[in-house]
Amino acid sequence: MKVGTKVEDYTFKTQYDKEIKLSDFKGKKVLLSFHPLAWTGICANQMSVLENNYDKLKELNTVPLGLSIDSIYTKKAWGEHLGIEKLLMPADFWPHGDFAQKMGIFREEDGFSERANIILDEEGKVIFAKVYEISDLPDLNEILDFLKDN
Repeated sequence: MKVGTKVEDYTFKTQYDKEIKLSDFKGKKVLLSFHPLAWTGICANQMSVLENNYDKLKELNTVPLGLSIDSIYTKKAWGEHLGIEKLLMPADFWPHGDFAQKMGIFREEDGFSERANIILDEEGKVIFAKVYEISDLPDLNEILDFLKDN
């Protein structure tokens, strides 16, 4: 997904089985934080970092979303295990990886998304996009610094 691209509205179900749309967050920036799979160490750290910094992101008018191809039931159990209370973790489960495919970060050979952070501006346009090595934990300070400057 290239910077400057307008992302079409999309509907997800969160770990609470609640429907949300990207357009629900119009007027706020949205951090789409993709992780490959629930119940893995680096992905757990990635979601915990977002949860622990939720209020900092909120102060920067940004809503973080922790996305993966896992089912809502998997994400609910995993979120409870991690102590996630604020962070919404939408499921890109069915059609399998559809949103990740639209964003150009679905790993067809593996059946899951890249590890990536994509930031949408208040109108749904991509203003930041970075794919990380699967084995690397994204640096949230990089995201916070970007948001402070933009």
